[in-house]
Amino acid sequence: MFAELVDVLFPRRCLGCGAGGWPFCGACLASVAVLYGPGCRTCGRPLEVTVDRCPDCPPGDVGWARSAFLYEGPVRRALFRLKFSGVRSAAAALAPVMVWALTSGPGPPAGMPADEPAWTITWVPLGRRRKRTRGYDQAEALARAVGSCAGWPVERLLARRVETSPQAQRSGADRRRALHGAFRVIARPPPRILLIDDVLTSGATVAECANVLRQAGALDVGVLTAARSLGNGVPGRCYNAQGLPPGSVVAREIASR
Repeated sequence: MFAELVDVLFPRRCLGCGAGGWPFCGACLASVAVLYGPGCRTCGRPLEVTVDRCPDCPPGDVGWARSAFLYEGPVRRALFRLKFSGVRSAAAALAPVMVWALTSGPGPPAGMPADEPAWTITWVPLGRRRKRTRGYDQAEALARAVGSCAGWPVERLLARRVETSPQAQRSGADRRRALHGAFRVIARPPPRILLIDDVLTSGATVAECANVLRQAGALDVGVLTAARSLGNGVPGRCYNAQGLPPGSVVAREIASR
C-alpha cells in the first residue's frame, strides 16, 4: 500500500528519457534491444545461428554468461541512473528480464541444472570509496532484485582489495592486468555461483572474480548482467522485443502500446 501511495505522489518516469512511462516510454522502448537466441550457448550472444562458443565469450574461469539487454541508448541511460542518480527502483524493473535471459534463446547455459535453487547469487562488489560516494552498490541492488524475483539465495562472497580506476578506455588485456588481485573471497563459496554485474564488456572483471571464487572451491561460476556491450551490434530481431516474460514491467509496457 505504501509503494502504491508513493507511485501516486511521485510517479515513476521513463528510465531512458525521464518522461512518462515506466520503466521505458514507448519512444525509448523502440530503441531497446533484448538479447535472445538463436546465438552462442556459452555467452548468449545473439547470432543468426546457434553455436557452442563465439569470439565474444568471456575469458578465463567464467563458465557461461547471459545478459538481458544491449548496452546502448535507453538501457545505457537507465543503468547510469541506477549507478549515479540513486534510482534503485531500476534494479527491480530490470531483474525479471535478467532472470528470463537465463533460459531464453540458445537455451539454458551448459551445466545449469533443472533445480535452479542449487545456484547461489553473489555480485561484483564496488570498492569502499565508490560505494560510500554512491550510497549503495548497484551490482548488489541488481543481485538482490534478481534473487527476490527468482527466489534464489543471495550471499556476499567477494570484496575488493584495491580501488581500480575506470576500465572503459582500456583494452581487454590491459583490463585483465589491472584487475589481477583486485578481489578476495570473504566467505566459503558454494559449488554453483551466479555472479551478477550491471554491464558485461570485455569480461575481464567477471573473469577475475570467477578465478578467485574457483580457487576458493566453487565448481561453476556463471555470469548474469543487466546489459552487454557488443561492438558489432546484434540482429535486427532483438529490437522487436518479442517473447519477454509476461509478468515483467517491460513486457507490460509493450502490451500497453
